[in-house]
Amino acid sequence: MEVTARAPGKIILSGEHAVVHGSTAVVASIDLYTFVSLRLSTSENDCTLRLLLKDVGLELSWDVGKIKAALPESDGFDSSTPTTCTREFSEAISALVAEQNIPEAKIGPAGISAFLWLYTSIRGFEPATVVVKSELPLGSGLGSSAALSVALAAALLASLSPGSLDSSKQGWLDFEDDKLDLLNRWAFEGEKILHGKPSGIDNTVSTYGSIIEFKSGNLTMIKSNLPLKMLITNTKVERNTKALVAGVSERTLRHPEAMASVFRAMDSISTEFSMLIQSPATDELAITENEKKIAELMEMNQGLLQCLGVSHAVIETVLRTTLKYKLTSKLTGAGAGGCVLTLLPSLLSGTLVDKVIAELESCGFQCLIAGIGGKGAQVSFISTS
Repeated sequence: MEVTARAPGKIILSGEHAVVHGSTAVVASIDLYTFVSLRLSTSENDCTLRLLLKDVGLELSWDVGKIKAALPESDGFDSSTPTTCTREFSEAISALVAEQNIPEAKIGPAGISAFLWLYTSIRGFEPATVVVKSELPLGSGLGSSAALSVALAAALLASLSPGSLDSSKQGWLDFEDDKLDLLNRWAFEGEKILHGKPSGIDNTVSTYGSIIEFKSGNLTMIKSNLPLKMLITNTKVERNTKALVAGVSERTLRHPEAMASVFRAMDSISTEFSMLIQSPATDELAITENEKKIAELMEMNQGLLQCLGVSHAVIETVLRTTLKYKLTSKLTGAGAGGCVLTLLPSLLSGTLVDKVIAELESCGFQCLIAGIGGKGAQVSFISTS
């Protein structure tokens, strides 16, 4: 039996940066996924754990006996109880990764370390082949690392108890709520290896899907009644999230009252955004009216983000280009590069969307279209017999 899991990426619809200062942020899953396929070896002579990273053309392998010998002795692993990777384990795993001599341009070593930790913690030291591919551009602020952690943990957990998901059924299968909670906690452990001190928002959105309201550490799931669709433009400009967050904090120290007003305004925008996407949209007219209000909120949110000093010349290029077609855009995530969201109203013609994409791609940008607030982690099974 081969199990494949998929986990969605995420976008911040409103409230980025301000959320660090106590304001509300609205975060949503997108229907662009990372896929992880797992096939356990059936050969007695096979002692290899293989990892195939399709998008970067890398194939890595380890002897499972060597992995076991390299890791510190433990009391055994329990997949039902997520645990944090200790410093001792982290150093041992880092040494295993370093032996692979992975080109830095291909992928960061933290992602491989997270893979080894999650695999050995959940499945132990069994030989297998794991294949990873993704629709999400790496390092663009769309939650690609969290989607990897979630999809990997989902495939590993599903492989332990395929009966709980009725592996005889075709198509994508949903986890039960208690399994989703376990999956989310394991994915968070993977995120810790990748990011040190993650907020937990990205892995939660990727696990559960839908839309989440986040404020002061509290997460609230939101049911959307509005079929939102966004054009996501990846500017391909890398940014330093930590430095950008620090820059906003420094500006707040210099202008406390003015910045407090900006954060309050962003909180109001997020609250109204949340109310709009939850309000019943009974007909085409109601949907159109709500889309217009959301476009205005996005425009205001972008203006406030410019006040925070996190815009960028490439972001402004996207804004000007989409404005020519009377479409509204805003940056998403840390800013100063990364991705830009453009609302695609439900009555917008496909021909116009094609024109916008063609113009943006002529600037060297990557364009993706995504539905907002869909399903979270899912799995499917394929018989290999």
